[in-house]
Order: sequence, then C-alpha cells, then structure tokens
Amino acid sequence: MNQYDVAVIGSGPGGYVAAIRCAQLGMKTAIIEKYDTLGGTCLNVGCIPSKALLDSSHHYEDAIKHFAEHGIDIPGEVKVNLKQMIARKQDVVEQNTKGIEFLMGKNKIDVHHGLGSFKDATHINIEKDGKTETIEAKNIIIATGSKPSTLPFIQLDKERIITSTEALKLKEVPKHLIVIGGGVIGLELGQVYKRLGSEVTVVEYMDRIIPTMDAALSKELMKVLKKQKMSFNLSHKVKAVERKGKEVIVKADDKKGEEVVLTGDYCLVCVGRRPYTDGLNLEAAGVKLDDRGRVAVNDHLQTNVSNIYAIGDVIKGAMLAHKAEEEGVLVAELLAGQKPHINYDLIPGVVYTWPEVAAVGKTEEQLKEEGVDYKVGQFPMRALGRSRASMDLDGFVKILADKKTDEVLGVHMVGARCADLIAEAVTAMEFRASAEDIARMSHAHPTYAEAVKEAALDATDKRSIHS
Repeated sequence: MNQYDVAVIGSGPGGYVAAIRCAQLGMKTAIIEKYDTLGGTCLNVGCIPSKALLDSSHHYEDAIKHFAEHGIDIPGEVKVNLKQMIARKQDVVEQNTKGIEFLMGKNKIDVHHGLGSFKDATHINIEKDGKTETIEAKNIIIATGSKPSTLPFIQLDKERIITSTEALKLKEVPKHLIVIGGGVIGLELGQVYKRLGSEVTVVEYMDRIIPTMDAALSKELMKVLKKQKMSFNLSHKVKAVERKGKEVIVKADDKKGEEVVLTGDYCLVCVGRRPYTDGLNLEAAGVKLDDRGRVAVNDHLQTNVSNIYAIGDVIKGAMLAHKAEEEGVLVAELLAGQKPHINYDLIPGVVYTWPEVAAVGKTEEQLKEEGVDYKVGQFPMRALGRSRASMDLDGFVKILADKKTDEVLGVHMVGARCADLIAEAVTAMEFRASAEDIARMSHAHPTYAEAVKEAALDATDKRSIHS
C-alpha cells in the first residue's frame, strides 16, 4: 500500500495548489482526481474555457462593430465559426490541463485517477474501471469543489435546458437564450452569445443583477448591458421551465405576482453552485457537514477529524478559484508548522463581462449596515485619455475610505481591465493604505489605472484633477 504524508482529493485550483505547496515543503504527496484530466471545474468547464469564449466573442464583436472606426476595412461578411471557436476554447483547456500534469511531475506528486472515497480517517479507496486501490495518508485535504445548482422543478436535459458546462460546447448560436440567474456566470455566458447574435433575456429573482456586489456596480453594469441589447427581468420568481420540441418555455411571477411567459430555444440555468461531496463516504472518516451541505471546518480549515482538512468551494465562503488556492497554501503551510493567514475580507471578486467588474473589501451597503462613518471617492473611466484612445468609455472606480482615519475600506470598479486593476486595491488594502497613500503614488500615463489614483484623490478632499 502506498503511504503519503498528504493526500489531496480533487485537482482543481485549490487541490493542485495545495499538493504543489505540500511537495515544496518536503511532504510526500498524492493527488486523487476522478476525471481523466486535472484542473477541476475551473480549468475544464469554468474560469478558463469561459474566458476563452469571452475573448473570441469580443474579437468578433470588435470586427463587426468597431474595426471600421479604427480604419480597418474587411472585405466581405464577417461570420461566426462557432465550431472553430469551441475548438480553440478546447485547445486552451488542454494546454492548461497538460500544464498541471507537468507541474505534478516536476514536483514529484503521485497522481491517482479514480473516485476517491474514505475507508477511514487515514485510508482512501480509489475506484476506477471496477478496480479499487487503497492508499494511506497521515493528512488528507478535501478539495472536491462544487457543481452547478438547479431549482427543484427544473429538469435539466443538457440539450436545451442547460448549465454552464453545456453552454461552453453548444453546436449552434441560440436564437433566444433565456438565462435564469443574473450572477457572474449567467452574465458572462449571456454576453458571449449576445455578441454572437443571440437574443438574450436574463431572469433574476433579486431586484438587481450581481446582487452580492456594491449596488453602484449592479446599476452601471446593467446600464451597459442594456445598451448592448441584453434584456432583464428583475424581481422575477421562476416557477416553471418546460421543453416542447426545440422550444423552451419559462414561466415566472413578477414583483406584482403577475405571470410572465418567455419562449426561447435554449435556457441556461445559473442559480449558483453547490458543494460537491457525493461519493466521498465522509461518514466512514467521521467528517461532519454543516447545515448547508458544506464540509464544516474551523479557522485553520480543519474538520472535526484532526488530520482531515477541507478547502475551496466545498467549504464556507465565496466560491472563487483564487480563494481555494490561498486556502490550499494555508493548509500546506500549517501542516509544515508555519503560521500563514488569509484575510477573507480582501479576496477580490471579478465579473469578466466587458466592461469588466471587480471589487474588494466592504460595499457601501455593508458600511451603512455596520454604522461605519465613511467617505466616497469616484472617477469616471470616460475622463481618461487611455479610455478615449481605446473607446472603452463605460464605468468608474469608486473608493470607500474611513472618514476619520482615511483607511481604504472597499474598492469597486467597472471598466476595461478592471480584473487586473483590482490587484492594486488588494495590495494597498493588505498594507492598510489610506486613500491619501494611493493618491500620492505615481501612476503611469496613459493607463486605466489612473482612474484608481483619481478616485483616491476624490476621496481625499475632492481634489481629483481630471473630473
């Protein structure tokens, strides 16, 4: 029987990063993955393939809408080759998953393919093709991630009534795509198919899209997406989804309780994700779940069984790849006797639509609720020379700072390259910077990042230069 210092169940961003860090710290490490490829949801059917399609569809939209203005004339009609677009996406996925395989080899991590389940607290059975192998590990990290959720009355046929997984490999551009859920995944994939020519209608239960983010971001993004001709039905409670041949009929009640009926040829269900613990046989190890089906952990990500840890989407907190990565590193370093920490208030969130949306720290709504005395600095992207040069005029940067100490409490932005810009805010807030600190730092010109400096200037005595 193979014996290890650490065995990691699941090879997504949390799992493979945890395995690499454990190996770096001198532990004999194994990783168990039930699918044939490594990388989990993120690399195979999540973050990476969706960004590939967002990028391809963005190029197409630029070609048909903006190239002429840039002085680029294309003879003949520009057409979507969806088959090639999906093939390129798959090629990107394969390059990334092979990269993970390379890293496993480089770090001398044993990879076991098969369904991992607990035999007891130190033994894992790995089942593949009817055969079972058992390994032993002093410590075990559960990193099995999440799966798309649905609503109890929705029958997912994975052909016309689909999840994000199927939306990444459609064989045709939908005529009318109905998206249930106005969160990150629904908006990103909705925008992909809107660019490619679909009519897109978003149905959202809450009174705004991206409801967990600052309300100003919701308002701005919806304004921009409406301009791009996406339709929104907010405060709508979906009550039925039926398929009739090639038609999908969605019935919902609006906020007045009146029935709204939508007909499309595809329905994308994006109502969140659920922790995935199926088949783990946690009972055999004595590991407990919380009331929401997540693996229960303490502040050190330790379960009620002392040598078993859990990270990522399968535990409490935001379901984000980078959160899982930080947790993977934290557990590895704890096992090595180090004293790492994670500030969960400073895990950034990003929506990869165009314009991008990004945020870190407290929202204005949270600060009001907590009774914090704060001030606001805001700067519009359209006032930047770089934005004018690239024609990316939508959006703004908003900085929330403590009224007395000037410490930055939250940064919220919509605009070009905000997914990258938010790292500046995370860095500043990790060092507990004030708005004045950011305002005093030189930002290269012309860049989108100048909006961060200008918002910081606005937060300190309203002294923004360019607005």
